[in-house]
Amino acid sequence: MLQYEIIIFWSEEDNAYIAHIPELPGCSAHGETYERALEEAQVAMSLWLDTAKEFGHPIPAPARKLVAPATGGN
Repeated sequence: MLQYEIIIFWSEEDNAYIAHIPELPGCSAHGETYERALEEAQVAMSLWLDTAKEFGHPIPAPARKLVAPATGGN
């Protein structure tokens, strides 16, 4: 699968983590945890790409560098 940038942030208004995929218009997801939002974003991306293919819409190539979030030290 193509790898797109996923931006995940906490929304006080929604009381959830929001996952946004900027390169796929309208593609977003949410979850109660960061991990769940990421999982849901991956499902949303897959559905977005499948739908675009089904209707003959162009699939954008990933344009951004992927950056992994920093993790805590040992």
